[in-house]
Amino acid sequence: MQFRPCIDIHNGKVKQIVGGSLRDQNDQAVENFVAEQDAAWFAGFYRKDNLTGGHIILLNPPTSEYYEATKNQALAALRAWPGGMMLGGGIHDSNAKEFLEAGASHVIVTSYVFKNGTIHQEHLNRIRDAVGKERLVLDLSCRKRDGRYFIVTDRWQKFTDVPVTHETLDRLSEYCQEFLIHAADVEGKAAGVEEELLQMLGEWQGIPITYAGGVGSFRDLATVKTLGKNHVDVTVGSALDLFGGSMPYQEVLDTCREIPVVSGK
Repeated sequence: MQFRPCIDIHNGKVKQIVGGSLRDQNDQAVENFVAEQDAAWFAGFYRKDNLTGGHIILLNPPTSEYYEATKNQALAALRAWPGGMMLGGGIHDSNAKEFLEAGASHVIVTSYVFKNGTIHQEHLNRIRDAVGKERLVLDLSCRKRDGRYFIVTDRWQKFTDVPVTHETLDRLSEYCQEFLIHAADVEGKAAGVEEELLQMLGEWQGIPITYAGGVGSFRDLATVKTLGKNHVDVTVGSALDLFGGSMPYQEVLDTCREIPVVSGK
């Protein structure tokens, strides 16, 4: 299991927020942490440990008055760690190449593909053709409803009719290199991971998956590794000491590499 770092940018600043609180109206979000350092500092920090496959997320839409400040932060981070991190947030077939040329290893796409409550197949084809399967990551961020996990869009507020199942993963893996999956109900709360979701993801064993959401302790890290069967990588946000949490960064790195997989659980 690999630790995948993150840089979330909102209103031009690196932040950790409660995921379900994000609103486009008035650019609102419940904040857990606002960094004094800029995004380039964090990218350089991850670069020194050669941590690849992390993600930079622009949390303001292009219509926001803060979008340019947020975008400039992201571009500076890409310059600080060229080829080292993925980038998502408002990505579509017309702007994806700009970020790849700026240094993103991959682009991450959600709402452009999962639109109006379902999979927009034409857009999925367009983004794959624009950047290539090998540089595309699909964000299957999800929330639970009626006992099942469904992909959510529009700042995690709108449910689609697309369940996160092995069949969905099989289908979508034909178009992308990796999946990023935020468990949106627990994102930013550092109060425990979504075990049912992790077990399902671990049993799939297809292309790489990064799980984000709810990690608040080293026990949670062990749960991700065990249920994910060492196939699911992990992001730690609000709980990390870099973002004001209690989990030491270096210990998180060491733990992700060392904790054993417990079979049968």
